[in-house]
Amino acid sequence: MHTLAARLLIPCLGAALLLASAPFTPVLAQDSKSASLVKELTTLMQQRKLDSVAARHPAADDLFVAALYFPGQLLVVTARSTAPAVVNEKLYRGEFRDVYIDLNSASIPETRVMISDGGADGLRPRREENQPFDTHDGDGKSIRFDGNWREDRMSEKDYMASFAAAEEAYIAAVTALLTELKKTS
Repeated sequence: MHTLAARLLIPCLGAALLLASAPFTPVLAQDSKSASLVKELTTLMQQRKLDSVAARHPAADDLFVAALYFPGQLLVVTARSTAPAVVNEKLYRGEFRDVYIDLNSASIPETRVMISDGGADGLRPRREENQPFDTHDGDGKSIRFDGNWREDRMSEKDYMASFAAAEEAYIAAVTALLTELKKTS
């Protein structure tokens, strides 16, 4: 009986060891869908020596998006304005930094969404070693995309759903900004 058990157990142990030694790629190690768009945006901003850009968001006439760019960080805000005519005038005059400031301070608070892309390299669901993490502030809550969903009292599934929603919003915002920059080229 020992011989039969050993013959059955050894292949199972071998398979278990093989699986244990295989490279582990967690679900969080997915590529950023927004990375190429952010690269295109930041490259255009650098070429034009811009530190800010703003645009009307295509989702609504009173919804705007603006960004501040520093090497290694892209800050993006999307919000409805309490004075859309004023924001439109600033857009027309190319006063993008003022639009960014207005969306942070004079917008309708419950519509404001802030995204901080810590590496200016697209949103990522977890922090890479020795790199900053990305954040999303909106809907009355703030979330750090550092891979520690338990610290935010979330399940991994809810964390990844929050990340997916944040990245889709980020893609829409960056696309609107790119469209604006391309219009003025």
